[in-house]
Order: sequence, then C-alpha cells, then structure tokens
Amino acid sequence: MNYSAAAPSVWDPSFDGAPDCLLSSDQCVIKAQHHFVKGLVEIPVIGSSDVFSWGVWVSLSRENFSRAADLWDTPGRESERPYFGWLTTELPVYSPSTVNLKTRLHTRPVGRRPLIELEPTDHPLAVEQRTGITLARVREIAQAVLHPADNNS
Repeated sequence: MNYSAAAPSVWDPSFDGAPDCLLSSDQCVIKAQHHFVKGLVEIPVIGSSDVFSWGVWVSLSRENFSRAADLWDTPGRESERPYFGWLTTELPVYSPSTVNLKTRLHTRPVGRRPLIELEPTDHPLAVEQRTGITLARVREIAQAVLHPADNNS
C-alpha cells in the first residue's frame, strides 16, 4: 500500500560522498544549497480504512530545513506550523509531472514521517489525495510501479 522514492529526482549518484552533499533515508542536501525532507502523500482508499502512501521528497528553504532538522528528534515537534515546499519526486503514473507541485509539510510525532499535503489543485495526484482512490486504482499503481516496462508496449 505504498511506494517510496529513494532520493529526490534531482539527486545524482555522483553527489554520493561529496562533502557538501548528504542523502539519508529522511533528509537530503545537494551542494549545501538545496535541502529536502522525505514525507508521505497519503491517499485514502475508498470503502476501506486503508491508506495508500507515496514516500516522496519535498524541497524546503534553508531556514525551514534547518528548523526541521533541529527538531527532528524533539518530542512535540508535531506542533510546528507546516513548512512550504515543492514536490521533488517524479511519480510516473501521473500526467502532467508531479515535480514542483506546491506542498505543505506537516511534522508528526518523532518516529513518523512528515505528512505532505498538496496544494488543492486539479492535478490528478492532488485530486486523489482529496477524494481517495479505489482498490482497483491501487492495483493499477502497483502494476505500473512494479512493472514499468509493461506500460511502454
């Protein structure tokens, strides 16, 4: 019931090991100038208590990234106001592109990934987050993600 991107779409393997770059399971910095946090776009599954989630990356300003990083292991961090960010993960099952959709990143209790709320636009991902998806749509997403070559024929 979830798919997770390992890195922001702008990450390049050549950055690995560079002193001004970092990629962990939760945070990413590129050339000490671009800052990212991983969170979840959660989509309710219609007729179920289940939630489908996309593990995606959001770019934050240096100030918001620093604040989030400072509070990362602090109990009560979920009382922080949401941080504005730009979605930085390409989800190939959507058109147009999901890169650069406006978001609000909501911190949650320590140990839980932040929740990513998309700006309420008519983009298909934003619509699905607001209205939910069927179990058939979950299966369609799983097929597309697990067998991308099948979608090109």
